[in-house]
Amino acid sequence: MAVVTGNSIISPSLLTNRVTQFGLKSEVSGAKVVPRRAIRSGGKVKGKVRVVVKAAVQIGGLEQVKKAKEELGFDVVSEGELREKGFLGMRKTKLVCTIGPACCSLEDLEKLALGGMNVARLNMCHNTRDWHLDVIKKIKKLNEEKGFCVSIMIDTEGSQIQLLDHGAPSSVKVEEGSIWLFTAQKLESYPPFTVQASYDGFSEGIEVGDVLVIDGGMASFEVIEKAGNDLCCRCTDSGLFLPRAKFSFWRDGKLVARNSELPTLSKKDWADIEFGVSEGVDFIALSFVNDADSVRQLKNYLYMRSSRSTRVLAKIESLESLQKLEEIIEACDGIMVARGDLGVEIPYEQIPTVQEEITRVCRELNKPVIVASQLLESMVEYPTPTRAEVADVSEAVRQYADALMLSGESAIGPYGQKALSVLQMASSRMELWSREENRQSILHQRPLGVSLPDRIAEQICNCAVEMANNLGVDAIFVYTKHGQMATLLSRNRPYPPIFAFTSDNGTRMALNLQWGVIPVLVDLSDDEMEANIAMTMELIRRKGMLKPGDVVMVVSDLASTHINYGAFQSIQVKTVV
Repeated sequence: MAVVTGNSIISPSLLTNRVTQFGLKSEVSGAKVVPRRAIRSGGKVKGKVRVVVKAAVQIGGLEQVKKAKEELGFDVVSEGELREKGFLGMRKTKLVCTIGPACCSLEDLEKLALGGMNVARLNMCHNTRDWHLDVIKKIKKLNEEKGFCVSIMIDTEGSQIQLLDHGAPSSVKVEEGSIWLFTAQKLESYPPFTVQASYDGFSEGIEVGDVLVIDGGMASFEVIEKAGNDLCCRCTDSGLFLPRAKFSFWRDGKLVARNSELPTLSKKDWADIEFGVSEGVDFIALSFVNDADSVRQLKNYLYMRSSRSTRVLAKIESLESLQKLEEIIEACDGIMVARGDLGVEIPYEQIPTVQEEITRVCRELNKPVIVASQLLESMVEYPTPTRAEVADVSEAVRQYADALMLSGESAIGPYGQKALSVLQMASSRMELWSREENRQSILHQRPLGVSLPDRIAEQICNCAVEMANNLGVDAIFVYTKHGQMATLLSRNRPYPPIFAFTSDNGTRMALNLQWGVIPVLVDLSDDEMEANIAMTMELIRRKGMLKPGDVVMVVSDLASTHINYGAFQSIQVKTVV
C-alpha cells in the first residue's frame, strides 16, 4: 500500500509482497515501489522511490461512503482555503477574536468566522451573563448549521483592581488637564468626570503625586488630592478611557505593588466558570495567574464536573507569573501573553524578549500560546493599521506563536472584520516567507514523555516532521483520539499542514488553537486503521481536495497493534493517483 518508515504496522492479511525487477510489489492492495530517477522540483519528494496508492482496503459500498461523507466534519473555511490555495498555502497561525457590542450579531459573527476566526473570546469583565449566553448560542448555531468550526473561550475577570463604568457605553476621550474623581462608592448614576473602582481599598497606600496609568498607558493621571478612599486626579497624558479599564499606580518611575493577598479566582469568577462549563465552552482563560495552584484548583474542579474537554489557559500578565513561568505552563493547557497588563508590571522595552521567551518555553513544553493585546490597537479607531503594528504581528508569527488575538479591535471597534483580515494576510505572508527562505523552526528538543509509549510517540512525531519537510509532502494526516500526536506534530512546526482526524468533538475544538492543525471530526475505528485511512482519503479526494500527485504522510496513535508496553504508532507515506 505504501512505503512505511520508522515504527510501522503492516497487516499480513492486507499485503502479500513479492520482489520484481522494479522493486517490491503488493499483490493484494496494488501498491508498488518503483525506482525514480527524476527528482520532483519545488521541494517535492526527493530520493529514489515513488509511492503509488491504488487502494488500501475495500470500502463498504457507495452508501457507506455517502454516509461517511455527510459525517465528515471538515469546516467550510478550511475547505475553501484548501481549494483556493492548496495544501502549502493554508494559514497555520490561529486567530482569536474578542466578541463585544460591535460584533455580537449573528451576521457579524458569521463574517468573522468566514474571515478566519478560529476561537471566539468572551471577556466576562463586560456585559451580562444573558448577553454571553446569547453569543454562545449564536456561535454554536453557526457551527451546526453553516459548517464552521469556531471554539469558544471565556476569560475570567480575576481578583484585581479594575475600573467600573465611567457612565458612557463606550470609550471616552480624556483631555489633558481635566480633573477626574476616582471612587469606590456605589453610584446609581455617574456625574461627569467620575469613575467607580471595583475594590474598596483601591487607594490604600497611594499618595499625592503618584501617577495613575490607564490600560498600560492609554491615559495617565496625577493624584492631586486624597479624601478618604477617594482620589482626585488631573489628566497628564490624554487618551482613550475604555469601560472597565485596568489601571496601576506608579511612584518615582516604579510600580506601586499592592493587593498580593487577593485570590486569583473571585466568587464572580467561580460563578462565571460554572456558567461556562454548563454551556460547554472549550477554553477558560484565567486572569492574573501568579502561580500554578489556581490552575490546578480549576482543573481539579473541571475533573470533578466531568468536564475534561474544557481546556484551561493561564494569562501571563504579572511579574509574579514570569517568575514562576515554567510551573504555570506545565500545569495549564495553554498560555495567553497579555502584553497590555504585563507591560504595566515590567519595563516596556522588555516586552519583545519576554514574549519570545514565553513562546519558546510553551513550544518546548508542548502548550499552545496566544499573543494578545494591542496587536492592531489603532484599528479601534481607524480602518488601517500602522506599519509598526503589522511588523509586530509579523514578529509574533516569525516566533511561531500558535495564535494571535484581537481585543478591542473586534469587540468595540467599527473595523473588526478589517482587523481580522490584516491578521490573516500578515500571518499568511510571513509563513510563506519563512518557508521560501527555508527558515526551519529550530526547537530545543526537551524530552516530554515519561512512559515508554509517550516517549515513542514523541520521537515518532519529531522524525515524522523532519521527514515531511525533507520529502516535501503536501500534508500530514494524523488519526488521533485525544489529540496528543497532533500537538506533538504541531510543536515541530512542519511546512505542510496537519489534518487531525478525530471522533471526539472536544478534541476537535481544543485542536482549533494548535498551530498548523486543521481538526476534522469523523467516525473512526480504533482497531481498523487501514479502513480509517482509506475512508478519509477517499472522501477528501471526492471533495476535490486531494489531487493526483499529492503526497500525504499518515501518522496515527489509534491502537492497531499492541505490544507488551501499549499501543504502537505508525508513519506511512502515500501518493494519490
